[in-house]
Amino acid sequence: MKKIIFFLLVILPILLGVFYIYYLSIFQKIYIEPPAITPSPPLAEGSPPKDELSFLKDFQSFREELMLTRQNFLEVNLPHMKLRLYKNGEISKEIPVLRRGDPQMWGGTAAGLYKAIAKYRSAYSNASQVFMPYSIHFYGKYYIHGEPFYPAGGALISETSGGCVQLQNQNAKTIFNEAETGMPILVIDKENDDYIYSLQKITELPRISAESYLVADVGSGFIFTEKNSKEKLPIASLTKLMTAVVVAENVDLQRSVQVKQWMLESYGYTQGLEAGERFNVAELFYPLLIESSNDAAEVLGSILGKEQTIKLMNEKAKSILMPDTEFVDPHGFAPENISTSQDFFYLARYILINRPPIWKITRGEEGSSFAEVSFKNLNNKNLFFDSSNFIGGKTGFIATSGYNGIFLFSFNTKEGTKRDVAIVLLGSKGLKLGWDNLKKDVEKIDTWLEENYFSKQ
Repeated sequence: MKKIIFFLLVILPILLGVFYIYYLSIFQKIYIEPPAITPSPPLAEGSPPKDELSFLKDFQSFREELMLTRQNFLEVNLPHMKLRLYKNGEISKEIPVLRRGDPQMWGGTAAGLYKAIAKYRSAYSNASQVFMPYSIHFYGKYYIHGEPFYPAGGALISETSGGCVQLQNQNAKTIFNEAETGMPILVIDKENDDYIYSLQKITELPRISAESYLVADVGSGFIFTEKNSKEKLPIASLTKLMTAVVVAENVDLQRSVQVKQWMLESYGYTQGLEAGERFNVAELFYPLLIESSNDAAEVLGSILGKEQTIKLMNEKAKSILMPDTEFVDPHGFAPENISTSQDFFYLARYILINRPPIWKITRGEEGSSFAEVSFKNLNNKNLFFDSSNFIGGKTGFIATSGYNGIFLFSFNTKEGTKRDVAIVLLGSKGLKLGWDNLKKDVEKIDTWLEENYFSKQ
């Protein structure tokens, strides 16, 4: 009898509990557990990229990193015309920017991430022949400062600056006193816009010969398509674009430069570029960017000193979201000049927003040389320079790299607006086909974009 009572009161409840748990687990597995998800197949070559890779970041990503690491820094937001002082990653002060540079005639304010190099109670500008009170030097020819005035005391009256960031005197003094040498200074040129492309019924991109490519909207950062866009490859004469940027931002473009014989020993010959001749700096951009003159690159690189120029080129790359780029000469003849398609998208974007005369010159047009250009009948090596929707670009070739190109085009959307698109290709092979291979790659991409995203012009 005792055994029966023990079974009913102890053993049976335990057995029922075990059965209940087992039943519940089966029930959950059948009715609650989500079905297994079959992994998506890898994207075919030329297909639209995955969602997480669809947009390239802008300079605001620098701000996010500085805030996350709780740093003290200055942000010059040119779209908002505001200067913000951050303390421990949080906004401490916000003041209006009085004037900024106009990029249309080389005067754009240098954007990117820099550091306060030095502070001066009053700095003197040789170019404008004015004093700049409460100056913070952050890069090249560029300062944050108060309202400039002439030695006689009169104020400089202008709607724009020569490229510096101007503040009202009292605000400039406040920032001057709070800023420290070595403090990061972030200059935001343009924030990505929110334009959205329809992704319905996108056809597959035809085969492209380039080893690496990236096609993206400059305004939004939207990636239409890419292949190996983060692979480091030789860039050849695409190097000359950074040479032009760095020289334009660190040297007086009206300065006269005399050509020396040792500057003409690189590969190639440029008609009219002779030892003993003198040219202003901006004038030398024409053979550099149109005919891709190695000699012009050597002359321009010698102004600051070749080693210093290369150092500035590498520093500039890191300042504008080009971490995988390295330069070893100013012309790109060495195969050790390397970069990625994605990095060169950022250079294309930077030039379009901040140094548009460079793209204008690549089209064979006047980009402001401050004098008559001595170089006539230059052979434009930039494919599509005569196309109506071509904004600008550059080509390059050495045997190690194959054929490289960076091209910007303007497209009409189906809503009637215009969008600027960058096409970057590295390593289009085929020596027998020559530039024709690179050209066909671009034409295939252009047709694909028109058919899927834009309207025929």
